[in-house]
Amino acid sequence: MLFKQIVGQEHIKKHLIKSAENGRIPHAQLFVGKEGCGTLPMAIAYAQFLLCHFSDNVEVCNLKCDKLQHPDLHFAFPVTANENVKKHPVSSLFLEDWRTFINTQPYGSLFNWLQHIGVENKQGIIGVDEAEEIVKKLKLKSYEGGFKVMIIWMAEKMNIASANKLLKLIEEPPSKTVFLLITENEEQIINTIKSRCQALHFPALSDQDIANTLVVNHQVNDNEASKIAHQAEGNFNKALHLLQNDADDLIFQEWFVAWIRTAFRAKGNAAVVQQLISWSDTIAKTGRETQKRFLDYCLQFFRQALLLNYKSDNLVFMETKSGFDLSKFAPFVHSGNILDIEKELNEAIYHIERNGNGKIILLDLSMKLTRFLHKKEAKV
Repeated sequence: MLFKQIVGQEHIKKHLIKSAENGRIPHAQLFVGKEGCGTLPMAIAYAQFLLCHFSDNVEVCNLKCDKLQHPDLHFAFPVTANENVKKHPVSSLFLEDWRTFINTQPYGSLFNWLQHIGVENKQGIIGVDEAEEIVKKLKLKSYEGGFKVMIIWMAEKMNIASANKLLKLIEEPPSKTVFLLITENEEQIINTIKSRCQALHFPALSDQDIANTLVVNHQVNDNEASKIAHQAEGNFNKALHLLQNDADDLIFQEWFVAWIRTAFRAKGNAAVVQQLISWSDTIAKTGRETQKRFLDYCLQFFRQALLLNYKSDNLVFMETKSGFDLSKFAPFVHSGNILDIEKELNEAIYHIERNGNGKIILLDLSMKLTRFLHKKEAKV
């Protein structure tokens, strides 16, 4: 992957190229950015630059990197057991799937990756078996005599055992070995790892960069491209899903509408509370990654309602179906309850991430939402 193939982030491209050409190449770097901003494609392009710019045969080197088959380019990413890998899953056992994934969804999310390998109802991790493989790979000499690059995608998924096993190697790697750690959540990486890395923060993509790419690479007309770019909120992966009319948002909307209507009627009504219990059971059966994505969707829905309530219509892009009128719902989301709603949704995501009981978490959230929706806005 070449720098010119990456959407936007021009200042980061220039920084990486210039620093490499000047010989300033930190041995451990942390690329920090939200989903869809291009951290993984940038890491691959940077790795290709390091491996090929200083190579004796640039053309052959680029060909190997384009296929993700360069012997000095290594990857580690979250995995878990599936139909083909029953136990001790490590990244090397999923390389063919990984190459296909990068070729088709270079801006894809962790959920997209787990879907790709057929385990979307599980959570992927980077475990101690993976750390042992990384140590073994990087102790070997460079195959082509130049750099060795290890890209660790979603580094926040390293558990404590794997992180501790990699500490010394990240601090004192072999000569010409470069670690590129990629994270969407810097706070979830242990401090001893973070302190050994030079962090590079990626902003969300601009609407203009997303729209231009949709027009040039996907033959979208200007008006449609602008609309999608605005809805994508700086996330190119989301832009592509919107372009493909991703079915997930429709089912999420149905779940959300059913939840809101039931929660609103549940106050003081035991029969309706039973419906909330059934709703919680249904969502809890979908798998943790789906639950987290749905709760993220709920956060976005509430924020859109808040904007509409306070007359910021130009910032409202969500289009509702299922006979649900966002303008009628908006007055129930205001300064008196939005902070409580966001806090509880984020806490629910946090506990689901840490293997909490989905049914209990979602039911607790539902009962709190019942109170929040009936809370009145304080008069100024």
